[in-house]
Amino acid sequence: MTGCIVGWSHMPFGKHEDEDVESMIVKVAAEAVADAGFEPKDVDAVYLGHFNGGFSPQDFTASLVFQSSDDFRFKPATRVENACATGSAAVHQGLNLIAAKQARVVLCVGVEQMTKLPGKQIGETLLKASYLKEEAGIEGGFAGVFGQIAQAYYQRHGDQSDALALIASKNHANGVHNPYAQMRKDLGYEFCRNESEKNPFVAGPLKRTDCSLVSDGAAALVLTDVETALGRDKAIAFRAAAQVNDFLPMSKRDIIRFEGCGQAWKQALGAANLTLDDLSFVETHDCFTIAELLEYEAMGLTAPGEGARAVKEGWTYKDGKLPVNPSGGLKAKGHPIGATGVSMHVMTSMQLRGDAGDMQVKDAKVGGIFNMGGAAVANYVSILEPLR
Repeated sequence: MTGCIVGWSHMPFGKHEDEDVESMIVKVAAEAVADAGFEPKDVDAVYLGHFNGGFSPQDFTASLVFQSSDDFRFKPATRVENACATGSAAVHQGLNLIAAKQARVVLCVGVEQMTKLPGKQIGETLLKASYLKEEAGIEGGFAGVFGQIAQAYYQRHGDQSDALALIASKNHANGVHNPYAQMRKDLGYEFCRNESEKNPFVAGPLKRTDCSLVSDGAAALVLTDVETALGRDKAIAFRAAAQVNDFLPMSKRDIIRFEGCGQAWKQALGAANLTLDDLSFVETHDCFTIAELLEYEAMGLTAPGEGARAVKEGWTYKDGKLPVNPSGGLKAKGHPIGATGVSMHVMTSMQLRGDAGDMQVKDAKVGGIFNMGGAAVANYVSILEPLR
């Protein structure tokens, strides 16, 4: 264990017309530092996760954290980006700085404002997280990328429409209990399974209910070394943290295997000296329902081609043997790109503290997180447990 989460803040995700990137950063940064029992002057370094890519006109954003307090002035602040894993990239950078004994207290913030762009531009901006030399022409933006992945999986392993609808309905049912979720509505299996005017096909076999929501939002957390964390009220330790990157072009990989995801899980579980059976729950990256299905297989929950078993047999439900996305996941919570990874760490910490309210997984002792950028290109796994 090299670092612990000792405080956090999370604003509701959704469409925030009266906010901008700066105001959301300021709000969660101040709240997280206070929640950890520190003052801004106690913070040694800041990492801001902000994808941007054109979502916001303000592109140089690291020092916007300082707008929450003049006492941040002259501290190192760095913006990091790794596509949809940007938030976890910020958290892992903070961990690395503490492990190197270059800092004792690190503030990590994740933010994104996506909804102020017109729909067509949102798709074009998201597609920048693919390999444009080969994938720029894919219709439907990033949904089109995952539509192609879903189609390839169907061709190899058969139609998975039932399983994808179960994943969508499971996550929306969980999201009802998440006060930070953008959509708190139980859509039901039948609605998610059937094409309709309100649930049309978007890309390939993927319907609207298979796609995460365009969202605005921010989350923040404070990291410290273990010695400092022992004196804090909240102390959630990193049992392990792993990052694995894969080739950017889909053409260089067997795209339905999510090998980078599998490698990241293997490294993290090995470092933690744990197996999947030791985890109480997982927050995983369901940017599209097909992604969650593939992640079941990549993490080793099922054999390749058998991911549907995990949801059809109830394993990944809240009362199953490995609950997956008790927060509702990106599907219900929303997916403000830079904030997502930080949000996952906050949600997991709440579970391990027993502070998750109606989201709470019974007897949660060890939580796993998988956050990815692109189509399993940047892969981050964190394994968390209470320090005491």
